[in-house]
Amino acid sequence: MTTHTRTLGTTGPQVSALGLGCMGMSALYGDADRAESIATIHAALEAGVTLLDTGDFYAMGHNEMLIGEALRAAPAARREQALTSVKFGALRDPDGGWSGYDGRPAAVKNFAAYSLQRLGVDHIDVYRIARVDPGVPIEETVGAIAELVEAGHVRHIGLSEVGADTIRRAAATAPIADLQIEYSLISRGIEEAILPATRELGIGITAYGVLSRGLISGHFTADRQLAANDFRALSPRFQGENLQHNLTLVEALRKIAEQKGVSVAQIAIAWVLSRGEDIVPLVGARSRVRLTEALGALDVTLDLDDLAAIEAAVPADAAAGDRYPTAQMAHLDSER
Repeated sequence: MTTHTRTLGTTGPQVSALGLGCMGMSALYGDADRAESIATIHAALEAGVTLLDTGDFYAMGHNEMLIGEALRAAPAARREQALTSVKFGALRDPDGGWSGYDGRPAAVKNFAAYSLQRLGVDHIDVYRIARVDPGVPIEETVGAIAELVEAGHVRHIGLSEVGADTIRRAAATAPIADLQIEYSLISRGIEEAILPATRELGIGITAYGVLSRGLISGHFTADRQLAANDFRALSPRFQGENLQHNLTLVEALRKIAEQKGVSVAQIAIAWVLSRGEDIVPLVGARSRVRLTEALGALDVTLDLDDLAAIEAAVPADAAAGDRYPTAQMAHLDSER
C-alpha cells in the first residue's frame, strides 16, 4: 500500500490511494463493535493507509474520540503517518436530531477547538464544512479556516458537497486542497460540471460512498433487515422497487467481477480509482475483513474492454432513487 499514493490537488498533502471513512464505526449504519473498529483503524495504518476521515457530528463527537483512542494506541510511526480529514458545521440535538448547519467564522473556530481536543492532535490536516450554511457566504467560512491554517491549527482547506460555482468562490478566497463528494458507479453527478471545475482549479477529490453505502458491495441482499438506527432504512435507493432495480445492476457487475477473479466491491472501487489520479476513494470498512477486501482493489487493473463492459452493465444514471431522502437533498449545494 505504501507505493500507492496520490496528492490532494495542487495544494494538499500526499495521501494513500485509498482513505478510510470512519463514520460507520460510530453512527448511521447500525451498531458497531468498538474493539473491531479500533483494530480496523490499526490494520489500515499498518497497511499504509494514511487518510482517516471523520466528522465532529458523527455520533456527537464519538467518532473523533474513537479515532483519537486508536491513534494513541497505535505505534508512534503509524500514528505519525495518519492524516485527519474532519467535517464540521452540522448541528445536532440531544435526541440525535439534525437542526441545520453553522458556518459562521466564530463557530468554525469553536468546532475546530473541540475537534482538536477529541482527536488528541495539535492540528487537523484537512478541515471542511460538511454542508454549506445558506446564511453565511462560503467566503466567510473558508476565510475562517484560512485563519486556522495561518495559526497552525489546520494544514489544508477542503470543501464538501458543493457545486461548481461555490467551488470557484471558495478557491478565489483561499487555496483549496480537495472536495469531498459522493462518487461511485451509480452516483456520477459530479462528472458534468463539478469534476471539470476541480480539475481546472487543481483541486483533488476525496470520493465517499464508492460502494453506495454497501448497495454495490456485492454483500447486500434484498431480504436484509436494517436496524432502526441505520440510515439505509430511510435511503430511497434501498426501498422497494428501487432496491430490486439497483440489485439487478449489482448482479450485472458481479458477472464482470467474476470474469476477472475479483469481488464486486473490488471492481467498484477500482472503477473509481480508474477515473483519475486526482481522485482518492474513501472506503467505509468497519471490520478488518472488509478493509482487506477493499485494499485488494489497488491490485485490480481495468483495461479499456473492462471499462466498456462496466459502463454497459451500469450506465450513468442507471440507479433508481436519490442519494438522500428529499429533506437532506435540499441541503446539497452540489445538487443545485
